[in-house]
Amino acid sequence: MVSGNRVTLLHDGAQCFPAMLGAIDSAREEILLEMYWFHSDRVGQRFAEALASKARDGVAVCVIYDTVGSWEANPAMFDEMRAAGCQVREYHPIAPWRKRFKVGVVNRRDHRKLLVVDGSIAMTGGVNIGDPWASVEEGGEGWRDDMIRIEGPAALQARRVFLTTWTTLGGREPRSADWQPSREDLERGASRVRVLANDYFGDRRAIRRAYIDAIRAARSLVYVTNSYFVPDRVIRRALASAVNRGVDVRVLVPGQSDVMAVYYAGRHLYGWLMRRGVRLYEWQRTVLHAKSAVIDDRWCTVGTFNLDYRSWRFNLEVNATVEDAAVATAMRARFEKDLAHAVPVNPVNWRYRSPSDRLTEQFFYLFRRLL
Repeated sequence: MVSGNRVTLLHDGAQCFPAMLGAIDSAREEILLEMYWFHSDRVGQRFAEALASKARDGVAVCVIYDTVGSWEANPAMFDEMRAAGCQVREYHPIAPWRKRFKVGVVNRRDHRKLLVVDGSIAMTGGVNIGDPWASVEEGGEGWRDDMIRIEGPAALQARRVFLTTWTTLGGREPRSADWQPSREDLERGASRVRVLANDYFGDRRAIRRAYIDAIRAARSLVYVTNSYFVPDRVIRRALASAVNRGVDVRVLVPGQSDVMAVYYAGRHLYGWLMRRGVRLYEWQRTVLHAKSAVIDDRWCTVGTFNLDYRSWRFNLEVNATVEDAAVATAMRARFEKDLAHAVPVNPVNWRYRSPSDRLTEQFFYLFRRLL
């Protein structure tokens, strides 16, 4: 954890996109963008043009996008960015005709959504660059999501996360290894922040371990929002143990999902969780895509990590954890606001759900490690 950061919580594309574009526009030295889903739709083109414009102004612009996550994107958009001076790398392209192609890497994806500007501003969360996150009024689908904006020395941790992947893809570091942002760039704040990454080249369990440690230390509340909630046995037991200590444990999950296989696999665990006192709520509006949690009004986390097997074992992920009572209280307030648009899962109704639902849930749960 590093001190001296100013943290802002952002929600949905209506807040996140302007904040991201504002940070890009403010860049003077470098822009680092790592994105799972970078579409070439209206929102994607807006970001591509903003990045290209900064590259033409002489700012070092480095972009990583994931092949699978961005499979619908038009390659011409990335070519235009390169022509403007952006350095663009594709993560694990599916190219069997290449000599060094390995089938095993197809399942390893870069699921991060990370923006770092001038080493002093970092942003991460569940928001991808695409129309689904834009508001309905702007022609989007209004997906529910969270993002965190960090100003301060923790942004350098995020920069190192990006550069670890960037250099393995053959990219050059845009600044020297000892480059640091100016003192004026590092606005002092009250938040202690740590940027954690699941990394093939480092600690695969860092984010998961932070979740488990925080849950085990909880004394009053554990509120989790997670879009693909298929927790393993260790996490389930940590949640159940917290309930036994008198902790208020609540989990907000999607009422509808963009990945129905994961949705059904997660529902298979509802009975186990409810029998142990975990209170489950299903979001009733658009797609819930957020990955955040708050514990005891003292600790919170926002990032790309889902509580499922894929995030733990296969994906590159990034989360920011924050120790700041004011930020944690704001996160709890947002969680409680979201509950107004969710319904509690009723144990009685759950017990008498249809046989077809039971079979579907069990089927996809058997394949949870492949989803």
